[in-house]
Amino acid sequence: MFKYIVKRVLLGILIIFGVSIILYALLDSVPGDFVENRFMSNPNVANSPARINQMRALYGLDASTLGGYIKWMFGDWWMPEKWFWGIYDDGELIEASFWGTMKLNTHGAIAFDFGTSFVYEAPVTEVIADHMWTSFALTLVSLIIYYPLAVFLGTRAAVKQYGAFDYTTTVLTMIGISFPTFFLSAIVIKIFVYDLGWFELGLTSPDFSGSGWDLFWNQAWHLILPMFVVVILSIGSVMRYTRTNMLEVLSADYIRTARAKGLSERSVVYKHAFKNTMIPMVTVLAGLLPSLFGGSMILEDCFNIPGIGQYSYNAMNQGDIMFVMGYNMFLAVLTVIGMILTDIMYVVVDPRVKLT
Repeated sequence: MFKYIVKRVLLGILIIFGVSIILYALLDSVPGDFVENRFMSNPNVANSPARINQMRALYGLDASTLGGYIKWMFGDWWMPEKWFWGIYDDGELIEASFWGTMKLNTHGAIAFDFGTSFVYEAPVTEVIADHMWTSFALTLVSLIIYYPLAVFLGTRAAVKQYGAFDYTTTVLTMIGISFPTFFLSAIVIKIFVYDLGWFELGLTSPDFSGSGWDLFWNQAWHLILPMFVVVILSIGSVMRYTRTNMLEVLSADYIRTARAKGLSERSVVYKHAFKNTMIPMVTVLAGLLPSLFGGSMILEDCFNIPGIGQYSYNAMNQGDIMFVMGYNMFLAVLTVIGMILTDIMYVVVDPRVKLT
């Protein structure tokens, strides 16, 4: 087992390294950067080409793709400690100066130092650590609701194949799967926030100033609508996967043998078939870990939830390559850990899987 885990960990490290190269190359090829988004669009900033190039150099954005990746991976990122942009008086530039530098990333991503976010002006790891727990709470509670419900519905739909229950749940889940996140969120917000006035956008009420349990219940109330959207959008895929696996197991020879021996249908389904149905479901675990901590950009932005997804969306829009790289590598590491845990769980739940 130890050798098996070590091989998976080494393979995971190689995957993360490859992902970092691809991510950096893609982000570096995106038109525009933080300097363009922050300064060139500001009418009060002196936008001479020399000044823009100077700003790119100060932020470490003037290097080639290879050079920038090496700096990001091994350190030596720089940005201004203080800056003064152009100030105009009746169309006349009266002040424009840039000076001072501060090294932000001395060790590089290889030492889990992803530098300082240009947008939030704080270490990337701190921003992620401070805001991922809101996303975690939202996703975890939603997962606890929809996953057992989806497994139950999928199992019942397989047992009642081609019946009214099967057709009804299939149609409803297909409708849920077909809804884009922003579309369903907009409908829910329109009905429950603006028309009925039962909920408010954001994590807390605008005039709320409590703490302790009062703060907890206020935030829990504001997370009901986002959780509802997550449940509706997620329950369909898990239910269909469970139904497909259950139908395959129910057609196996040992299930027919169990029925021929006179076992009750309940015992056949929930004691023999269900246990083997859950073996392929272990694969789903690989995607649960990054989804728990990674948040949802669109969902959190629609409901104005200050989770890691919304922060990443804002950073991406402003070209904050430091934060976007750190966030995506955070998700990549979680995905690899999820894959390793899935491989281990396969060995635990299915003795037929060999340790190779």
